[in-house]
Amino acid sequence: MDAKPEDGVYVYGLFIEGAIWDRENGQMGEAAPKILYDTMPVIWLKPVEKKDLNKEGTYEAPVYKTSERRGTLSTTGHSTNFVMIMLLKTEQPPEHWVNRGVALLTQLDD
Repeated sequence: MDAKPEDGVYVYGLFIEGAIWDRENGQMGEAAPKILYDTMPVIWLKPVEKKDLNKEGTYEAPVYKTSERRGTLSTTGHSTNFVMIMLLKTEQPPEHWVNRGVALLTQLDD
């Protein structure tokens, strides 16, 4: 990506744990056996007003700094390992992905 987006930012270098990103259909998919992680494509984070946010057909994926998914509580009440929530397109209900522990990670363990 050489050009800047009109609004927002491009994010790259994230990994999805517990699922894959189906590049052909542009949505989450089932992970193959013994495949723990998949790389995410470049994601365009666009600012929108909360009233305009459509969560239908999405999974609210937590983004963590590390795969430990824990940290100390900060003054905001969130874990210091938690970054944000990203909405990912899916045909499955959110519970499907919650049961699989799907999350996005900024880095993998060595």
